[in-house]
Amino acid sequence: MIDINVTGLVKSFDLEKKILDGLTFQIDAGERVGLLGKNGAGKTTLFRILTGELDYDEGDVVIASSRRVGLISQIPVYPAGYTVEDVLQSAFARMHRLKAEMDALTGRMAQGESDPAILKRYGELTARFESWGGYDTDTAVNKVANGLSIDAQMRARLFDRLSGGEKTRVNLGRLILEDTDILLLDEPTNHLDLQATEWLEEYIRSFRGTVVTISHDRYFLDRTVNRIIEVLDGKAAFYSGNYSFYAIEKERRYQEQMKQYLKEQAKIEQLEKAAEQLRLWAFQGMDKTYRRAISMERRIERMRTVAKPTKARKMDARFAGIEFSGDDVLQVRNLQKGFGGRTLFSGVNLRVGGGERIAFIGDNGTGKTTLLNMLMGREGVDGGSIKLGPAVRAAYLEQTIHFAHPERSLVDTMLYEKKNMTPQSARNRLAAYQFRGEEVFKSVSVLSGGELARLRLCMLMDEEINFLILDEPTNHLDIDAREWIEEAVEAFDGTLLFVSHDRYFINRFATRVWELADGTVNDYPMGYARYRAVKAEERKLAPAPAVKKGDTRTPRGNRSQQAARRQLTICESTIGKLEKELEHWDEEMALHACEAEKLNELYQQKQATEAQLEEQMLRWEELSLLLENEKTEE
Repeated sequence: MIDINVTGLVKSFDLEKKILDGLTFQIDAGERVGLLGKNGAGKTTLFRILTGELDYDEGDVVIASSRRVGLISQIPVYPAGYTVEDVLQSAFARMHRLKAEMDALTGRMAQGESDPAILKRYGELTARFESWGGYDTDTAVNKVANGLSIDAQMRARLFDRLSGGEKTRVNLGRLILEDTDILLLDEPTNHLDLQATEWLEEYIRSFRGTVVTISHDRYFLDRTVNRIIEVLDGKAAFYSGNYSFYAIEKERRYQEQMKQYLKEQAKIEQLEKAAEQLRLWAFQGMDKTYRRAISMERRIERMRTVAKPTKARKMDARFAGIEFSGDDVLQVRNLQKGFGGRTLFSGVNLRVGGGERIAFIGDNGTGKTTLLNMLMGREGVDGGSIKLGPAVRAAYLEQTIHFAHPERSLVDTMLYEKKNMTPQSARNRLAAYQFRGEEVFKSVSVLSGGELARLRLCMLMDEEINFLILDEPTNHLDIDAREWIEEAVEAFDGTLLFVSHDRYFINRFATRVWELADGTVNDYPMGYARYRAVKAEERKLAPAPAVKKGDTRTPRGNRSQQAARRQLTICESTIGKLEKELEHWDEEMALHACEAEKLNELYQQKQATEAQLEEQMLRWEELSLLLENEKTEE
């Protein structure tokens, strides 16, 4: 079955350039497809066309009937006062409308109405409500929220007070909770920490529908897609594998096309020389050779079938490093920081030597960016000290890039920031970072996130530094730009400290890992692969809480807890039986949907069972809370 069928799609935003120019592809039900292409290639435009948000100029776009499409891209606007919980619950709007109608019918029947049409309608709604999982919505929300690190405190916050990354996470959760057949994910991992990214990968693997994702996260693509569609010059190229297969196959195709092109060019050159000789002989009076020359030139034109393959021009700029002399690049002693009565971290002691490459990781919101700002003197300390070596020259690429005067053009920004730079040298410098022609006169305010990162790097790399600090350096960059910055970092021989959730980047560069967790920084003097193995072993071998000698108390299992656990088990068993009993009443009501008297009797019995179930659910919550409180007290 075909879920998405696109034929000859054309879309332009101005008369001169078509962003999509005859794009054609199809996606079958259940496929996992990665949509690749440079920033600006038209990938997000395509998604907006697929959801009907954007119109197109030519072609056909067909989504299989009855298939629901969900897109996480632009952050929608919710009513004022909406909390995160409200946004997550909005995924169940259909079920809420269904439940409202069921409640209205319940009220009418409770007042004595016994119209067979009402009873029949109620039976139909109940069956539909249960088939859609109406009684399991809270469980589903909790599962998704936990996976995406949306804790209870965050769920109570107002949605419009969240950061951009937090809003993206919440909307991703809402999309997952919707009853969607086709998931369209636009850079879903950009604002997810490592734990949430891995959870999303597992979710996609178990998702029964179709997934199409725009992503520049190479590990994520390798783990989630089995087919690549590349948007190139407005058309589609296809690769039957994950990202690693795509990278190898794309290079193989390039080499094969170049080989064919060079072979064709050699043959054409040989024939052109022969045609030139024939024309020379014709000029000397051999008329028959003129016709042969014309025939050969026509043959040459027919031979020009292979276009010369091209590769994107890579940025070739490098960090202007200077040699480090001294013992320590950085010393941190008993560092402490908190906000609003909440301690982010305390007792942090770290030492960094010259040439080290450190990955700084941890869940979102734990304080990684705050610590980097403290190292750069942009944020004060609550306790302890930070000391940079006297010969250290540091540069910092922040996560959220701001320019003091965004109204200025790119070239003017360079000239104001670099006082000794001429307009021509500024343009040359910008050209090295792929800002060419009229682009250099654009206002900084209209640049995308990736372009802002490129411009900031353009200015950073002109400085002589020996300590480079990067906060999410690959966010918003396409794969070509990521590979370029990786090459630049590879060539940098100073000390590197970086925050990143890009596992490919971490694995390539980290020789040491700092993990911010539980209010402190744990130091792992090893690469990322070894760190992952150590963490897995730690989880596997985590010992049970030790019992002190002479302590006769039963650990994590005193008598009241044991009794509560027994009651909880009994309660869960009763809930299971009552749920099966409800299913039985639903089946009976469906069988007697046209018998008003019998249906009314069954409905009364079902109501009694629902009351018992509600009572047991409340009991289950009380017992669970009791156990949780006793664990906390211990």
